[in-house]
Amino acid sequence: MLGVLHRQEKTFSILYGLDGMIMNSLTCLQDGNKNNMLHMAGMIEDAIRQINQIPGAALQMQRELQWFKEVKIIVLPKFKETKNQDGLTPRQLFTKNHADMKEKGEQWMKNTATSCTVVGTLIITIMFAAVFSFQGDNNQSMGLPKSLNNFLFNVFIISYALSLFSSSTSILMFLGILTSRYSEEDFLEYLPR
Repeated sequence: MLGVLHRQEKTFSILYGLDGMIMNSLTCLQDGNKNNMLHMAGMIEDAIRQINQIPGAALQMQRELQWFKEVKIIVLPKFKETKNQDGLTPRQLFTKNHADMKEKGEQWMKNTATSCTVVGTLIITIMFAAVFSFQGDNNQSMGLPKSLNNFLFNVFIISYALSLFSSSTSILMFLGILTSRYSEEDFLEYLPR
């Protein structure tokens, strides 16, 4: 239980590798406050040192959710909804203890997405103007640039078009982050990806 509380992956992997009967008997133990192993995974106070090694509150929240889900795998089903002395299930305890981290993660994601959206918008503006304003003389009879048959000119135009497309795509992705609902489960895969 202390290995889970302090986020000790090696200790947990030893427990994970034990025989089913021994592992089941260890995972159903409770402390003095009726907290089981899954409750311990939902606590955060004793794991601050390990959590602070991960940069960014959103990635910290992702790591905590991954840890909680890993511990949930080995706990027997009847202990997943067991209430502790405070009347909280493991999931409720996790949500209560990680509310501040969730808020910080949401703010971190919004600030990052806003900054990247501004940069992407500037790139789109420049690329849009560059793609549609050709350099050099135009063929007066057809209205096309004279250098249209030049290989390097075509590489130039294609690279600018790809830049415009990728910048537009990144803007849409960052707008998706800004309009996200920021639920706990979103921090597991959707937002970090």
